[in-house]
Amino acid sequence: IKEPIISLLSLTLPTESLYIRISRPCFLSPNRKLKISSFYSVFFHFFSQHFSALAMASNNGDVKLIGAWASPYVMRPRIALNVKSVEYEFLQEQFGSKSELLLKSNPVHKKIPVLLHNGKPICESSIIVEYIDEVWSSGPSILPSDPYDRAVARFWAAYLDEKWFPNVRAAPMAATEEAKNAAVEQLKEGLALLEGAYGEKDFFGGEKIGFIDIAFGSMLAWLRALQVMLGGVKLLDEEKTPGLCKWAAKFSADPAVKDVLPETEKIIEFAKLLVAKIKAAAASS
Repeated sequence: IKEPIISLLSLTLPTESLYIRISRPCFLSPNRKLKISSFYSVFFHFFSQHFSALAMASNNGDVKLIGAWASPYVMRPRIALNVKSVEYEFLQEQFGSKSELLLKSNPVHKKIPVLLHNGKPICESSIIVEYIDEVWSSGPSILPSDPYDRAVARFWAAYLDEKWFPNVRAAPMAATEEAKNAAVEQLKEGLALLEGAYGEKDFFGGEKIGFIDIAFGSMLAWLRALQVMLGGVKLLDEEKTPGLCKWAAKFSADPAVKDVLPETEKIIEFAKLLVAKIKAAAASS
């Protein structure tokens, strides 16, 4: 038995419903109208999504990311690539060493992350995220379209890198209790500022993950690990920073994020090795 052939050329558009005529051969009698109020939208949605995905895949090119699983700065481009649904190869550096590819790709700073797009290197985490947003523009936007909102997003990203996250590193490395407490207070003050900037949205970027979300969210695993390492100090506090607590849970559960953020226990284990190595190097110098 032959399947019905649907002729899209015979579309008619009634006021409330969409119909198409069924051409021969078919199971229905000729010229009988088949009501398909949802067929048309589903049909074209499927094919538009299908061909958009194919077009995006063909434009990806060769995408590789040099980094390390525990680095919050490496987590940023990984999340951004996931947001854009860009497939990439993750080239992990060995702890305590730097590959020839890394040194060749980033001869200035010799640091991760480095994005290799068709063999061309892009360095520095925030710059890489902006590059990803511009190159794969067909995916969800990461930076706001409004110039002022973009400037605000870049401001908070710079604040996190220059003022806030250094205290995450400083607290477990502190030589005295006074120095540790000072670092913790700086962290709490910063979180209070971020609580005010967050407001009552799903994400800092609005309904979807944006630039500030990626900049701050990449540090969540280390923040959680630090709370444990400092004996249960509350940094993300449901009473003082309820918005950030809600945001952190939502961000961590997002499909673009959940497989990137390491488990707290793994970060604690890695952090202890890192702290021991840094202290040993300082003692021998």
